[in-house]
Amino acid sequence: MPDFAQLAKLFELTVPVWELAIRGSAMYWFLFLAFRFVLRRDMGSVGIADILVLVVVADAAQNAMSGGYESISDGMILVGVLLGWNLLLDFLGYRFSAIGRFLEPAPLPLVRNGRMIRRNMRVQFITEDELHTKLRQNGVESLAQVKAMYLEPDGEVSVIKNKTD
Repeated sequence: MPDFAQLAKLFELTVPVWELAIRGSAMYWFLFLAFRFVLRRDMGSVGIADILVLVVVADAAQNAMSGGYESISDGMILVGVLLGWNLLLDFLGYRFSAIGRFLEPAPLPLVRNGRMIRRNMRVQFITEDELHTKLRQNGVESLAQVKAMYLEPDGEVSVIKNKTD
């Protein structure tokens, strides 16, 4: 027969809720700012906030599952705090454009009227070869065909071709 006292201990809080909220919030913001301002935008399709939530929630859940905390409830509260921040930032970014611009970088022009914008390429460490690869993947043979090319906030590249008569 199961020992219900032992089972109850699994859900007993061992760390104050306020401490979990402060720790979770501090790590969320530290990692968000590090990802937003320090890391390069890779040419992928997953946003910074998505990666952040996935990594931090996985770690918080892992600690709760493996005993890094002394109760499952501690881990659940921490995961709730992290998901709450993510939901709040998504809402604020949607509701207020100034906050949205802070949370996600603006599209970065890489090519304008067939000319590479090398300064922007340098900032994101994009080589000429990488740029040409992305052009080919978008069905463009030469820079002369490109009206504009942008590195989007999610790391994808968008290409606007010149109109042909």
